[in-house]
Amino acid sequence: MPDLAVEHPSLLPKEQPYLRIERTFIFVDLSGFTAYTRAHGADRAAAVLTYFRHETRSVAAQRGVRVAKWLGDGAMLVGVEAGPSVALGAHLIAQLGSVGSSVRVGIATGTALLFEGDDYIGEPVNLAARLCAAANPGEVLAACARADLPYWIKVAGTHSIELKGIGTVTDVLRLQPSVQ
Repeated sequence: MPDLAVEHPSLLPKEQPYLRIERTFIFVDLSGFTAYTRAHGADRAAAVLTYFRHETRSVAAQRGVRVAKWLGDGAMLVGVEAGPSVALGAHLIAQLGSVGSSVRVGIATGTALLFEGDDYIGEPVNLAARLCAAANPGEVLAACARADLPYWIKVAGTHSIELKGIGTVTDVLRLQPSVQ
């Protein structure tokens, strides 16, 4: 199959307006945000959300990962390489945890469709979102190769997890950053 990313415009298939690409998808969610909003009000919740978004943008820029979209009190991020993407997830856990905010992170690497130039659909996208939903506060759950883990991130365990709409996923890594 030709490399559609570099093919001459006249040779691009008209019926396929998307590319299959290998990416790492990261979903991050502020844990307990709804309860926090209820307990402290919308103004204080907005301040927490502003801080979360600022830190997420900052860490993403440092790691070379793109914020694809904001999802209320969460975000979908996309990395070209797994290592920096995993580092981003663990970095956010450590960074936000150090100021009392707790996030959960789901990460998955695989082939997805770049849809209409600015969105992604496919198994790794869905898997990362479901892993994020299954993670506990302060936890990173990842479906990626151990070889892609930065040296400062340890595997705290390997699990099989039943995920809604996906089924049983084996070899899910529970990751723990070592911030020393």
